[in-house]
Amino acid sequence: MSNDNMRNDGKADHAVLPAGTSTDEGNQAGVTSRMQAVKSAWDKAPEGQNKANALKHYQSAEKAQKAGNDAEANRELEEATRALK
Repeated sequence: MSNDNMRNDGKADHAVLPAGTSTDEGNQAGVTSRMQAVKSAWDKAPEGQNKANALKHYQSAEKAQKAGNDAEANRELEEATRALK
């Protein structure tokens, strides 16, 4: 890029990202599908302490998802998955 292009009245051309709609929707869809997978695994798991622990994490993930905190929901789903192994 030449210096002339960089000096374009002190304004730089910056990429403008959409207001989070497609990325947020993608994360929400990912959390939703992951929740379905964890729920399915939980349904098939034998009764016991591991299943009870997984349920607690799953319920925390549901709360986080409803609050719009996908990162926390994913962390809780990871913990639920570990509890079921």
